[in-house]
Amino acid sequence: MTEAKNLTDPYLRRLVKVKKQTALIPIGAIEQHGPHLPISTDSDLVSAIAKRVSEKAGFLLLPTMHYGVSFEHSPLFNLSITKSTLQKILVELCISLSRNKINTVIILNGHHGNQSALKYIPKKVWKLSRGKVKVFIFSYWHFMKREFDHAGFVETSLMLAISKKVNMKKARKGFVTDGFSKKQKRRFEKLATKSFVSVTKNGVWGNPTNANVRDGKNILSEIYKALLKESNLTY
Repeated sequence: MTEAKNLTDPYLRRLVKVKKQTALIPIGAIEQHGPHLPISTDSDLVSAIAKRVSEKAGFLLLPTMHYGVSFEHSPLFNLSITKSTLQKILVELCISLSRNKINTVIILNGHHGNQSALKYIPKKVWKLSRGKVKVFIFSYWHFMKREFDHAGFVETSLMLAISKKVNMKKARKGFVTDGFSKKQKRRFEKLATKSFVSVTKNGVWGNPTNANVRDGKNILSEIYKALLKESNLTY
């Protein structure tokens, strides 16, 4: 892994000249994660995953973009940008990378609300670059078997595995879908994308009270392996 922000201009240009580089851009968010997790949770997790994957695959790791589309969490705390703004920034970054002779880009997403802004980026960049730049979009939770949550067991366990910023004494059960049909789950998921607090007042989707480091590490290992396998398919 080569972390771009720590490198000098001569070294980077030499690196690109010697070997074709794949750039990895992690995208997070700043938003509420209940009473026990920091607002940086999405950015912290995607940064940790991106670093590990980049180390194993030899990607050029770019700085994490910490702001995303999180308006659905209002009136709870969120610092959000619009879908069009997020899309515009990322498209321009991909074109800028191309000007620096880097034509393969992986955008690793860490926040559910970013997905609709990201899905059209590969086509936009391909068109603007006249077929020169390939962009791949991955959301890390698609690479694990467990059903993802928000500040629940899964996300809290992941944070316990990578961070000391978790306050388990304040962890509280939130909205739980155990026993719901797929149709019921989809209905509440759709509602939450518009107004999270209309579904769960304390900002937690799931039950974090039994979260633990061991399960967090196991889930991370599963994500790493699946992401590395998928990234190898991009060539």
